[in-house]
Amino acid sequence: MSEKLMYGTCNANGDVTSNKCNGTGKGNEIRVWCDGCYDMVHFGHANSLRQAKALGDKVIVGIHTDEEITKHKGPPVFTEEERVKMVKGIKWVDEVVLGAPYVTTLEVLDQNNCDFCVHGDDITMTAEGVDTYHLVKSANRYKEVKRTAGVSTTDLVGRMLLLTRNHFRQGSAEYDIEKEESTAKLLKLQQLQSRLGSSNMGQDSSAKSPWTGCSQFLPTTQKIIQFSDGKSPNPSDKIVYVAGAFDLFHVGHLDFLEKASKLGDYLIVGLHTDPVVNSYKGSNYPIMNLHERVLSVLACKFVNEVVIGAPYCVTEELLDHFKIDIVCHGRTPIAMEDGKIDPYAVPKTRAIFELLDSGNEMTTERIVERIISHRLEYERRNQAKEKKEIEAFEALQRQKQTQKAG
Repeated sequence: MSEKLMYGTCNANGDVTSNKCNGTGKGNEIRVWCDGCYDMVHFGHANSLRQAKALGDKVIVGIHTDEEITKHKGPPVFTEEERVKMVKGIKWVDEVVLGAPYVTTLEVLDQNNCDFCVHGDDITMTAEGVDTYHLVKSANRYKEVKRTAGVSTTDLVGRMLLLTRNHFRQGSAEYDIEKEESTAKLLKLQQLQSRLGSSNMGQDSSAKSPWTGCSQFLPTTQKIIQFSDGKSPNPSDKIVYVAGAFDLFHVGHLDFLEKASKLGDYLIVGLHTDPVVNSYKGSNYPIMNLHERVLSVLACKFVNEVVIGAPYCVTEELLDHFKIDIVCHGRTPIAMEDGKIDPYAVPKTRAIFELLDSGNEMTTERIVERIISHRLEYERRNQAKEKKEIEAFEALQRQKQTQKAG
């Protein structure tokens, strides 16, 4: 498609080679428009915005209202206020506009002084099955970037609804994405699916949708480099350290990290491994595995560095190695290691420990509660989305075959 070549190209690794042209926006800067629901914002959303930023100077994100999303897609998990806050927290976003139309128009691009629109290489449609980007595509003001395989809001909702644990398997089974073979687990899933009439969407690799069915997320060092700002602290910087699961990165995490960042000049986040998180959270937590959580946290504009697989107990070695000046924890309960060891004993002894109140009551558990309490609505949403995507994909395949034959 010729319109995809107008402003740049994107290779298979998600690296954008920019063919930047003279912008029509403010001061001839190139202003890029992205829009969507941005519900349960994850590293896939962030990666799309990262690629969009490489095609211009400013990224302006339009967010659909709760009413628009409910009409075309089904009820969102997060409110529009929560979704706006989450998108503002992504390091590649410059401006956020609430109330973007579900079908992207030339008028909305012009009103926001944007040169073109960027979206992932999956198809989004209205309730009537219309491509939401057909107007900007026809006007040659549309650019596609590589969608991040292996994650979607639909997939994350599926993990919560079906209580799967495949996403944090360890050892030789770490990257398996097939259904668990436990008889009890299979029976539980079958009973739930029978009662709800649910599909497999978001559960495993047999999901039918070519775009939002679960596929394998393969972490690479390149992806981490792309998300990292690569900056080391200055010798005089006050370094702040926080640690936790940061599962299903949400507005509570965002508010906490913003407050923590204001206590110093450089914020380091320690992420616990999946088995450690599961040991103090239980059930099928973490919902997102360590690789996914690393990218989610790195995308936050308040975070400078991430320690992957940080020790549960904050040790003297860790404090000395990173030259940490202050250690923070939120108001959530602190689980003792082995039931008796305070993981923050060392920073408390050094008098550098501080409890922070984010002022936000959101927790990962509350998100799961939202999903479970609206289970039927979200199952119906996922089924409808799957049906529309399959129909669109099949139509595209038929069109390609016709063009090839002609």
